[in-house]
Amino acid sequence: MGFQLYMDEDSMDQRLVRALRARGMDVETAIDADMIARPDREHLAYAAEAGRVLHTFNVSDFYQLHAEFLEGDRHHAGLILAPQQRYRVGEHMTRLLRLNAERTASEMRDRVVFLTSDQE
Repeated sequence: MGFQLYMDEDSMDQRLVRALRARGMDVETAIDADMIARPDREHLAYAAEAGRVLHTFNVSDFYQLHAEFLEGDRHHAGLILAPQQRYRVGEHMTRLLRLNAERTASEMRDRVVFLTSDQE
């Protein structure tokens, strides 16, 4: 099970990235991909091309982009949306690792998951 993760500029807290990588999760950040200061649409297009689920705190903009992608018959590897500064690093890490353990890449394709306490 599991999927590869791409964290945009909003969500790429280095403590979280290090913690996820230390536990074996495949994580790429906007810095790794040289995607700093790019429009949201480019982040989603990059993640889609790379086959990575995009994680962001920018809930409203990316939910709208998700709808636009699907309406335009474009696909993405999935979105994980979370409210900014809601979780401490440890809790955030645990939620992402749990989701990664529960969902395959194919189960995430073209889906939006809201990172919440009850985790769908």
